[in-house]
Amino acid sequence: MANYSVCGIDCDACGFKVKKNCPGCKLNEGKVFWGECELYQCNSQKNQEHCGKCQEFPCDKLKEWAAAQNPERIENLKKL
Repeated sequence: MANYSVCGIDCDACGFKVKKNCPGCKLNEGKVFWGECELYQCNSQKNQEHCGKCQEFPCDKLKEWAAAQNPERIENLKKL
């Protein structure tokens, strides 16, 4: 099974895994190379494994992030 972030990105297929030595948000507890991830923090506060488990799925913030990059993240979460 793939290494998915809480927002549905396949970390093993992400270019930043090698480029920025990013193991993914789960291993970094939401403190990824670009800063602190608010989607990770949201899931952590709700004690959820990922956004797909949320009652608000897909929330506006997740839709916004998916529209900007990695649009497949919502479909990945639906599969999980």
